[in-house]
Amino acid sequence: MSKVCAFCGKKPQSGCLVSHSHIRTKRRFVPNLQKVRHQFPNGEVATVSVCTRCLRSGLVVKPVARKVQG
Repeated sequence: MSKVCAFCGKKPQSGCLVSHSHIRTKRRFVPNLQKVRHQFPNGEVATVSVCTRCLRSGLVVKPVARKVQG
């Protein structure tokens, strides 16, 4: 799974982990991605990876109800 937000394109960044003795080692800052079912404007429903910022700001349109097969 790619660690990229489907809406804003947020992806992992690199930086340094700084210890108490100020020794620096490389690390990754990964975005907080959640798998959410999203309904696109054409009515299609798909599961997408979305960062919590986009989820909270209302960019994700959740489908009303799942259709029952049977």
